[in-house]
Amino acid sequence: MGKRQAIVVGAGLGGMSAAIRLTADGYDVKVLEKNSNLGGKLNRREGKGFTFDTGPSILTMPWVLEQLFESVHRRLDDYVTVERVEPQWRTFFEDGTQLDVTSDLPTMLDEMAKVTERPNRKLTDFLSYSQDMYELCMKSFYKYSIQDLQDLKSHHKLSDLFKMDPMSTIAKSTHKHFDNKYLEQLFNYFVMYVGSNPYSAPAILNQLAYVQLGLGIYYVKGGMYQIAEGMRKLMEELRVDVHLNTPVQQLIVENEEVVGVETEDGEIHTADVVVSNLEAIPSYRRLAPKSSKVKKETKSLEKKFQPTVSGLVLLLGTDKKFEQLQHHNFFFSDDPEKEFKEIFDKGVPAEDPTIYIGISARSDETQAPAGKDNLFVLTHVPPLKNGKRKPIDWDQYRETVLSKLERMGMEGVRDSIEFEYRFTPEDLESLYGPNGGSIYGIAADKKTNGGFKIPSKSQVFENLYFVGGSTHPGGGVPMVTLSGQLTADLIKEHTTEKVT
Repeated sequence: MGKRQAIVVGAGLGGMSAAIRLTADGYDVKVLEKNSNLGGKLNRREGKGFTFDTGPSILTMPWVLEQLFESVHRRLDDYVTVERVEPQWRTFFEDGTQLDVTSDLPTMLDEMAKVTERPNRKLTDFLSYSQDMYELCMKSFYKYSIQDLQDLKSHHKLSDLFKMDPMSTIAKSTHKHFDNKYLEQLFNYFVMYVGSNPYSAPAILNQLAYVQLGLGIYYVKGGMYQIAEGMRKLMEELRVDVHLNTPVQQLIVENEEVVGVETEDGEIHTADVVVSNLEAIPSYRRLAPKSSKVKKETKSLEKKFQPTVSGLVLLLGTDKKFEQLQHHNFFFSDDPEKEFKEIFDKGVPAEDPTIYIGISARSDETQAPAGKDNLFVLTHVPPLKNGKRKPIDWDQYRETVLSKLERMGMEGVRDSIEFEYRFTPEDLESLYGPNGGSIYGIAADKKTNGGFKIPSKSQVFENLYFVGGSTHPGGGVPMVTLSGQLTADLIKEHTTEKVT
């Protein structure tokens, strides 16, 4: 009997991670990627001497990558160089207040003292609360492919579940701990690592404060794209069969079982298991055979699992350095509640958005010519609606973004631009296929999904699994990489059940 065959549709970090782990579990793995390079949203673009990471620019929880490489007896350090970034963020408020976020706690307390009295107690209590959440998740959320509350309960005592602060949202919890508009806005914004609304996301996600301040944030030397390069090299060594420029047309289904895929050129690839790195909802919409069962499942998922925010990304190479900026910078909105209402409830770009600017050249001078900056400018915007869409004037919104930056201290930014490239939600949707051009997969919402994601094992077809931001544990580099590993564990578990 030959080796079992696995096909992975899409080579984002979730897909590559699953391919690596399935190889370790004894599968022959074939990866089919529609684009001409690997990495999905983790990508790069170059021009006029500037290099940009086009997707994630902050790495947290590097242990997830270490764990993946260790699963095939390799050391992450032999493939990529991971470096800690300090200060972690520089934040700018409309009234001129400026706070640096750092994992050096005495310095962090000095920063907080600019806006609040007795910061020591507040930060200690909040980080202790946040660390408890993280450590509880290490027992379950980051260890198994969790589908729902029942699943979660099977890994925890009742007292653990109460420690997760189930009755609160992120914003309620930060208000209780800080009661300070600057610190609430700052700590609420950590949840944008997973693209969710702090006013409706469950408080368990406040663990992201400990993930950042306790465990640190990191950069990969040579650019974040080196993570994809490291995985590509590892897949080569493991003899994973990678096909680029190979869009998948449809799943091949027999008796409710997925038995392979057909590519757009009409070629049939058979497999014992198919893993889709295309988000679950678009997978059902575009790849699954049309049937009432598929239609019903898609409708049910769309109702419960809304896409996260999308983004307007401006890659700007400037002819000067903006010395007041660090590697990671946030220009906050004046009224965060209004901003999140516009984006999440009204579905329109915020009038006064929070703007993130990453300048990898601060940590890695190879990324921009001497005396110049490579600005990765990201403004979160609503995902595209399914069906009829009212077009958004992105040229006009670019002006909103640049005007805000100039108003908040980046004078002359418009005139300094000598290289520019732009990604809109429409670009993200057509390049990588996420629902509504979503950046982080599924929004965590206390009311609609309790913070859970779409199950990694298809509820419609046997032998079909999902990885990436729409599945457990969610969006962002560590989470999608972990999704590949946890889904591989799930496949192993189900295969063992079938055999026994």
